[in-house]
Amino acid sequence: MNADGMRDYLKWHDAYDDPASDLSWRLRQVQAHIRSALDQNQGHVTILSLCAGDGRDVLQVLAERDDSLRIRTTLIELHPVLAQRAREFATNAGLASVSVRTVDAGNTTAYVGSVPADLVIMMGIFGNISDADVRRTIHTAPQLCRPGAVLLWSRSTEGVGGNRPIRDWLAEAGFSELDYRESDHAEGERAALGSARYDGPPQLLIPDHQLFTFLG
Repeated sequence: MNADGMRDYLKWHDAYDDPASDLSWRLRQVQAHIRSALDQNQGHVTILSLCAGDGRDVLQVLAERDDSLRIRTTLIELHPVLAQRAREFATNAGLASVSVRTVDAGNTTAYVGSVPADLVIMMGIFGNISDADVRRTIHTAPQLCRPGAVLLWSRSTEGVGGNRPIRDWLAEAGFSELDYRESDHAEGERAALGSARYDGPPQLLIPDHQLFTFLG
């Protein structure tokens, strides 16, 4: 934590460098899902990543591909240093179709002009906001998704339950679960990752609607 009680998100990203960490496990899983989604959709694709950090989950995958120009990507990240890292990576990798917005992902105004998307990524959000905000965000997610879009989400879990409330709220909102898995740590809190497809009708984005506020 910083002196103001807030998490040091720059230091938090250091865990990506440890291949045995849950964060590194989650990164590998997310990137596998991104690759699969892009391989299955051969047309123009729109990606939206909320609270994207430095964007490495998406950007590293795009940098591998010869067809990145067909993939329009928007990264939403409020932390200015992390957002700048994402911009620099995209520029150095020649990813001309990537946009990084340094705005609050908790308000739907951040997504004007970037939705509906074919792939929506919500990593590292649900474990840092209230359950009421999680449910509100999930029930608003159809406004971000094109019908048939894939939504990736994460939230650590401990013991039994398998993040059942989140998976139930996704079903309520018109999503069908494609995959759910947890890291193989034997004890304590484990990283978990879910993938779901939006099977509902198109929904218009309602701007200036507060979805969530980080707890710290």
